[in-house]
Amino acid sequence: MGMKLLSVTVPKVTGKVFDRKYTMLGRLLTQWDEIIGPELATKTQPVKLKYMKYKQGEKNSAGSNATLEIACSSADATILHYQKTLILERINRIFGDDWIRDIKFVPTVSNGKDALKTRRKSTKNLTEADKKHLSLMLEGVDDPDLRERLESMAKAFLQDQQN
Repeated sequence: MGMKLLSVTVPKVTGKVFDRKYTMLGRLLTQWDEIIGPELATKTQPVKLKYMKYKQGEKNSAGSNATLEIACSSADATILHYQKTLILERINRIFGDDWIRDIKFVPTVSNGKDALKTRRKSTKNLTEADKKHLSLMLEGVDDPDLRERLESMAKAFLQDQQN
């Protein structure tokens, strides 16, 4: 065995960790409300990116050929089917190129184990004691953004326990 170039071995080692597919799926998740709209964002979720694999030596002259799978109920899949072109335009506008070529809707059972968890907005307010306790817990957090996120998470947790 001879020495190999780092440019040959590093991609094999890092493989899926730094693969564009996983980075882009993460970006899709963080910008999902903007892409799909706030109402449908609570009912849908991007779950998988499938890339068409090319044979060795074959070049993809048309750019990327990825398909996005979106989990949703059958009723929402019907609605989304008519908005497919708009969704593709929004995704490709955000990512700057024709990165995703197609969307596939994967139906989920609305009352089954694998159903999507919709974002619940609790109507119960926190008690004064809970608010004071939360304020004391976050007293030492200097970063305002981190403090806001921690406070939001703690409020959701406390409200969930009230239900």
